Amino acid sequence: MKRHALGITLTLLGLTACISTASAYSNSNYEPIARTPDTITVFIDGMNDHGGKLSLEADQIEWYEGKDADAAFAKHEPDSGLTSAPDGYYIVNDDDDALKTLEVDPHAAVLMQIYDHDSLYSTTTAWNKSIPLMKLESLFHEGDGGQVDVSQFPYHLTLKDGKVVRIVQQFIP
Repeated sequence: MKRHALGITLTLLGLTACISTASAYSNSNYEPIARTPDTITVFIDGMNDHGGKLSLEADQIEWYEGKDADAAFAKHEPDSGLTSAPDGYYIVNDDDDALKTLEVDPHAAVLMQIYDHDSLYSTTTAWNKSIPLMKLESLFHEGDGGQVDVSQFPYHLTLKDGKVVRIVQQFIP
């Protein structure tokens, strides 16, 4: 009887952990990032401090959502056999080798959607959560990559006078 109760308890704990982890990646209340002339979308390949000046290595991409994603998907993947973009978004990266180095303003705003706060259980979706720029840099330099590898997400960068003044992580469902 004790073994049976222990088995049920462990099963419930396991299910609770799975459900908690799955709910961390909820996309309810998601709103697309507005495109502006001074905003580009990139994958950040790395962040570096050069004598007090922070820069990032950016691989510029084209990010599409909804009907725009379906149109871009149909154009770039005509033989896929699918009628729409999987998951409602589509990324075009025509020049895989073109990394740009961009200087980051020391007062740049950083808005994250999902990242490791402290542990797996604190990894939740928090829409446009403001974090310090140095926190973002530390997330890119984590040795083990953490539960959420922030380098695998696109970022919308707002540029002013050639410097990055705003960094917004793009949520991926």
